[in-house]
Amino acid sequence: DGTPNELHVITDAATGAKLYEYQGIQTGSGKSLYSGTVELGTTKSGSSYQLYDTGRGGHKTYNLARKTSGTGTLFTDADDTWGTGAASSDPQDQTAAVDAAYGAQVTWDFYKESFGRSGIKNDGKAAYSRVHYGSNYVNAFWSDSCFCMTYGDGTGNTNPLTSLDVAGHEMSHGVTSNTAGLEYSGESGGLNEATSDIFGTGVEYFANSSTDKGDYLIGEAIDINGDGTPLRYMDKPSKDGASKDYWDSGLGGVDVHYSSGPANHFFFLLSEGSGARTVDGVDYDSPTSDGSTVTGIGRDKALQIWYKALTEYMTSTTDYADARTATLSAASDLYGADSTEYKTVGAAWTAINVN
Repeated sequence: DGTPNELHVITDAATGAKLYEYQGIQTGSGKSLYSGTVELGTTKSGSSYQLYDTGRGGHKTYNLARKTSGTGTLFTDADDTWGTGAASSDPQDQTAAVDAAYGAQVTWDFYKESFGRSGIKNDGKAAYSRVHYGSNYVNAFWSDSCFCMTYGDGTGNTNPLTSLDVAGHEMSHGVTSNTAGLEYSGESGGLNEATSDIFGTGVEYFANSSTDKGDYLIGEAIDINGDGTPLRYMDKPSKDGASKDYWDSGLGGVDVHYSSGPANHFFFLLSEGSGARTVDGVDYDSPTSDGSTVTGIGRDKALQIWYKALTEYMTSTTDYADARTATLSAASDLYGADSTEYKTVGAAWTAINVN
């Protein structure tokens, strides 16, 4: 089931007979804000427990306690039961740490089980997470310099930006940095942002949470807008009021969070198809630039194509036209140049005006 295993077997030195065995990886229980009660990888240290997951590359979760620099203090707990499941303005609150640790855990497992990738650099080593960054900080970010994830607590310090899709999104920036290295400006910047939205969506679906269900909405659980609407929509990106649905020649001059729109739209079309539909209880209506009809190939195949394109064909200056070529090459490698998957990749790009 993807749960890390570190079995220690103690034997008799003289006979070789097994005396006893024990599991080296602790499993704590956390009450998260977004994902309900979850299992956490923890480590026993003396009489207490640390939020230190040795089974997934050594991921640690630290408390910045409103500071904006430094590593912070490693979270510890007396009984290995973490958080309350409720939002809190207390800078020592564990609940944000539970969500951050769980997000890192699920993201690690998603990349490992989906693509055989062990960590952000594929070297078996984890990044670390910091929570309670600053005061009223309404953002989360990945930093290559510290090789770490950082989460603000949101308005009023009570809405931490630690939902699964946000965690997966930000850590996927690290994957992009260590693969294609898409520059964070122009069309390549939009593709960088879209890559994080695509894999953040993959992480959310992979978690299979009953309280934060997978969907093609970005950041819907954190409610930054205050009205229950998400940050971004993949089926029709322009619904957020700023993102672009289709490619045009001016796209490179648009903010990267909005120029990501056409690639997000491409991914939805490739996964689910065009037109009105309900997916896992959520209603979508995805248009096409030319009025064409696209029939999706399924999210899992779409993820495989995007990952292969990112890691084998895209470069730092890849633009939308290059991304079309990269994903077609990936689809050909995976499924064949005469396959339905290959043809649908082409159709989905054409549907967002990338020909």
